[in-house]
Amino acid sequence: MKVVLKTNNWVEMGWAQSVLSSAGIESEVFDRHTSIVEGNIGAIPRRLMVADTDQERAEQALAVARATLEPSSAKP
Repeated sequence: MKVVLKTNNWVEMGWAQSVLSSAGIESEVFDRHTSIVEGNIGAIPRRLMVADTDQERAEQALAVARATLEPSSAKP
């Protein structure tokens, strides 16, 4: 499995899982329990993992989705 996102932000993690699911890519969150044990101080980010064969598609899907969220510099 390959990492496509490392974050302590649960909103971003849920968003990324939704994007990947919509693209037909299965994902799994690693380190969920480790980060809870350390007291949620943010020292251990959670990792969003995909199958090795899905890494490129997953990274592309996330990049396209992020681009739609960011305001374009061309717009007034």
